Amino acid sequence: MARMDLSTAAPDPYKALIQTDGAIRGGPLDATVRELVKIRASQLNGCVYCVDKHSREARELGESQNRLDQLPVWEESELFDGRERAALAYTHTVTRLTPVDDRLWHEVCEHFPDEAERGHLVLQVALINALNRLGVPLEMRPAARRG
Repeated sequence: MARMDLSTAAPDPYKALIQTDGAIRGGPLDATVRELVKIRASQLNGCVYCVDKHSREARELGESQNRLDQLPVWEESELFDGRERAALAYTHTVTRLTPVDDRLWHEVCEHFPDEAERGHLVLQVALINALNRLGVPLEMRPAARRG
């Protein structure tokens, strides 16, 4: 059990975070990219709840288990395309609180030329990091499942 249920302890701000997630889901960012960046940031931040949740969601969207297995080593994997690599590199950099240099930003802009989609990517990475920073200290855990 988590240390605190934010939906009851702080319902209005928690609801705002959930609404932000819904707005991003309804936007132009590709669903596969969206879920990959959520999973990767959650792996880097050590949020087991979010890794579990978003891995399940990715599989429901048709993501292969093979790609999910290789996500921690995406830089060495041949299973991710240029757009996914740019999004994952951006996710890694932001999650590690490293400055986004001009080379990386140019790569993101090249693969996400639509500013609205790029904006949704930026917000998605920021939001999942915020949610991870709730899930980890509150010790949120996924439901125990087998198989």
